[in-house]
Amino acid sequence: MTDHMHIPGVPDTDAAPAPASSSAQNASEQARGGCPFGHGAAAPAAPAAAQTGEGWHDAQLDFSKSMSYGDYLSLDSVLNAQHPLSPDHNEMLFIVQHQTSELWMKLALYELRAALACVHRDELPPAFKQLARVSRILEQLVQAWSVLSTLTPSEYTAMRPYLGASSGFQSYQYRQIEFLLGNKNAQMLKPHEHRPEVLAQVKATLEAPSFYDEVIRLLARRGFAIAPERLARDWTQPTLHDASVEAAWLEVYRNPSQYWDLYEMAEELVDLEDAFRQWRFRHVTTVERIIGFKQGTGGTSGAPYLRKMLDVVLFPELWHVRTVL
Repeated sequence: MTDHMHIPGVPDTDAAPAPASSSAQNASEQARGGCPFGHGAAAPAAPAAAQTGEGWHDAQLDFSKSMSYGDYLSLDSVLNAQHPLSPDHNEMLFIVQHQTSELWMKLALYELRAALACVHRDELPPAFKQLARVSRILEQLVQAWSVLSTLTPSEYTAMRPYLGASSGFQSYQYRQIEFLLGNKNAQMLKPHEHRPEVLAQVKATLEAPSFYDEVIRLLARRGFAIAPERLARDWTQPTLHDASVEAAWLEVYRNPSQYWDLYEMAEELVDLEDAFRQWRFRHVTTVERIIGFKQGTGGTSGAPYLRKMLDVVLFPELWHVRTVL
């Protein structure tokens, strides 16, 4: 270090003492928010409202002739959609938990369908963002189980008789997510037969190619030798392992720089299924925590049925290819 160098903040014993007026000026600048070392101009003075900690004086307060926050979000409808049937305090938690989950699932369906359309058009970058968003939505849904798990068995027992046969098993949005991700089962249409408009939506999703089906067709368009029977299969059937699809993914994983967008797509799908598995796992553990192994309100076996769903693999080749790499 040369003799004339000075470390900011360390007193310079060789320097002449600053005039009192200069020291006072620096102190004044620091008090006004300037550089703590006395260098440069002082920061501009904050508005009076900010200095008082209020800062709302210029905000619009009259919404008699313009759209407000509540108007934009239709909060009157949303916040008045909770109608507990029991006198139990905890039923509000149960309703809000499931209603907010349905809202997140609505967004997940919106993003999945947009991503599928992008893949169909060979526009992969937007699809990556949309798939990543769905994975984050699933993470949000995973965390939501932590709130519901504050419900004790005795608290749930008090409200359960009022639920009738209603069950999350009957969620038509969840069923469409399952179908879009390839877990097809035509028997799952039956709970929606009493609502023709809903049945039409779920049936259309069952009969259309899943997201993974569309990705496999993308592999074929890129020149990979996908078996013809895999490209023209019965879309209403669940996804099964196919050797030609695994061979294609093996080539992609062995040459990621050559097939970077396909490699990225594969990893986005693995992220998505990983998040979905975590959601399923938290679902079953929350059910076991609250009702044990009782039968579900919708007539399923409850926790045993949910545990069986943990074994469902949505994108089998993407998981098996890790073993053969």
